[in-house]
Amino acid sequence: MTASPPSSETSRFELALARYQQGAAPEELIDEFLAITAQMPRQSAGWTCLAWLQLLLDQPRAALQSARTAVKLNPQDPQARINLSLAMLETGAKGVREHVEILQRLMVMAPELARELQESMADGLQRRPGWSAMEKLRGWLPA
Repeated sequence: MTASPPSSETSRFELALARYQQGAAPEELIDEFLAITAQMPRQSAGWTCLAWLQLLLDQPRAALQSARTAVKLNPQDPQARINLSLAMLETGAKGVREHVEILQRLMVMAPELARELQESMADGLQRRPGWSAMEKLRGWLPA
């Protein structure tokens, strides 16, 4: 989870994100991010994090809806596109290739961003071992 909220809405979001980064289980955080997205529905970072937690908890249909919202609100957010790609793979939705191609271009043009995304994907595999959709997506993206 690498999303950042707008500066005026940081406190609740920042606290929940910090708990995740300190190792809190997705089960402990999902209700908090559901509340954050209900309270601030135009904040893409909240939707991005919610989709990630839903993916970690094997809730691909809910994640698909959350990730689509995140990408609609902020099409430039690569983590939102990773989440959307994963949710699409897990639900069998069409259109994954478009998002993967955008991610490939972004990762080649911005090596620092690529490192952050690789770390995020590694975190996902650590928290959800054997995640086949993540393994597939990682194989399609630059290392």
